[in-house]
Amino acid sequence: VQLQASGGGLVQPGGSLRLSCAVSRGAVSSYNMAWFRQAPGKEREFVAAFTWSGGITYYANSVKGRFTISRDNAKNTVFLQMNSLKAEETAVYYCAAALRGLINSGTYSQESRYHYWGRGTQVTVSS
Repeated sequence: VQLQASGGGLVQPGGSLRLSCAVSRGAVSSYNMAWFRQAPGKEREFVAAFTWSGGITYYANSVKGRFTISRDNAKNTVFLQMNSLKAEETAVYYCAAALRGLINSGTYSQESRYHYWGRGTQVTVSS
């Protein structure tokens, strides 16, 4: 499976962006999907995940209530809607995919569970 993230850009604090992750060579409905981000000088961190069955979503505490992960099976695409963005959320955002059975309530944030990664899209939150 191949992943291609897009939709990043420059946005003012408090603004919104919607990131897209186009999935090819595989069906998005067959994988657990997630978004991670890496800010300058920091480790990559988990943002949000969506189980392959579509029934469960997970979010980092820092984004709960502001970010929404979703999936469009017909477009084979995963989205991350980001609202009320903060300057400290400036980062490269990556989408990732994990095989069925690898993601549960105890593992969803572990990078090692995700074997497929896109190249990332830059999000800059600045006035």
